[in-house]
Amino acid sequence: MSTLPVYRWRLAPDGYATRRQLRSQGLRPGGQPVAAQLERPRRRRGPLVAYLYRIDLALPVRPMTPARWAALERANAARRLCPACRRDAGYVIPASLGTCVPCAYPEGSRHGIAA
Repeated sequence: MSTLPVYRWRLAPDGYATRRQLRSQGLRPGGQPVAAQLERPRRRRGPLVAYLYRIDLALPVRPMTPARWAALERANAARRLCPACRRDAGYVIPASLGTCVPCAYPEGSRHGIAA
């Protein structure tokens, strides 16, 4: 079993990129394994770790097809649907509430919310 090369923060050689850096270049890892990792030391906790991928093995990002756009639209619509009143709230339902704000606070007086 081989170990990954570890580089200090901002000292990685050229030819490596994180997922986010690949995405900004219009690329994706494309199934390749992690090639290296960056570590940023912290004082009281373990280091922050970022995984690096080889740019030369990265593949172009797959284009969004009409079917993918439709699926994304349906998923976002489901996040706006209140499970209690079954209405579109017009915003993404907060996970902390689980329902739209009017269903979560029906009295209107709790937590300083005016009716």
